[in-house]
Amino acid sequence: MSSLFRFLGAPLAALSLTLPALAWDYEGHRVVNQIALAALPADFPAFVREAENAERIAWLASEADRWRSAPDLPARHCNAPDHYLDLEYLRMAGLDAATVSSFRYEFAVQYAAGRAAHPENYGPIDPAQNADRTREWPGFLPWTITEYFGKLRGNFARLKVLEELGTPEDIAQTKRSIVEMMGIMGHFLGDAAQPLHTTIHHNGWAGDNPQGYTTWRGIHAWIDSGFIVKGGLDLAPLVARAQPAVALPLAAPVEGRDPMFRHMMDYLQAQFAFVEPVYQLHQAGKLKLEGNTPDPEAVAFIEQRLLTGGQMLANVWLTAWRSAAPDAYLRGQLIRQKAAAAPTPAAK
Repeated sequence: MSSLFRFLGAPLAALSLTLPALAWDYEGHRVVNQIALAALPADFPAFVREAENAERIAWLASEADRWRSAPDLPARHCNAPDHYLDLEYLRMAGLDAATVSSFRYEFAVQYAAGRAAHPENYGPIDPAQNADRTREWPGFLPWTITEYFGKLRGNFARLKVLEELGTPEDIAQTKRSIVEMMGIMGHFLGDAAQPLHTTIHHNGWAGDNPQGYTTWRGIHAWIDSGFIVKGGLDLAPLVARAQPAVALPLAAPVEGRDPMFRHMMDYLQAQFAFVEPVYQLHQAGKLKLEGNTPDPEAVAFIEQRLLTGGQMLANVWLTAWRSAAPDAYLRGQLIRQKAAAAPTPAAK
């Protein structure tokens, strides 16, 4: 890790103890994006694998966490809930993950109504723990990923037209936009692969605790950074374990719910199943370091979560590319521009 990121790592690690649901450290998010790049098939646009672009995609894996350290509360207010979805809150509001709207603001209305209808399920919010004014919300992670997917697919739709009719400058700029979008959206797929981004138990077990799981608020940061760094885990070999990406089917919307959103909600629910295993690992002492030697079971668990994030990210990138129909409006505009610029045949 460069000296710059050693410098950045300290405040991010400290923030993870006070902000909800920071995920992985820089190296963890970076390897998720690198796994995804390694999983892409040969027919995916080759420019993303060029050394400079591949490094940019890897570096941008933590960009969204850099935004979270912004001192401006409006910036933190809009960004923080994009990183998680506490699924228990949906049930507490009388909502079902299988039927909530795939449109962010429609869901916000649904959730606000459900929360108001079930005040008995919600305790008071401590203003001292709510400086960014987000604790009323369950998080918006699957909506965030779905929105980035749509933006990336739109960029690919434009690129397919520009490579036929556009200028070299427009093509180059669009490729840069695609690299930026791929890198940043990778952060959120990586977040979703960390089970503590799907639950109210993100910083220690909350509420009823019949199994006696830890309530330590540092467990999230320890898994994401402390265990990996202090245990000396080498994440680089994970890239070689990448499996070929598979495009996700995009069937017609069912009851108005976007198909990619349904995939992403299913993805989060699959990671939610690993919440208790995280706490069971801790309870069994497997997340501790004995002589700085990490427990193999805990290492395998963390590595699998990172691989899961990288594989799903590759699937989403591939789906965006393959499902992007050339932008018909842009094509028409460029054809008209070329016709208008063509020289008029000389009169005989």
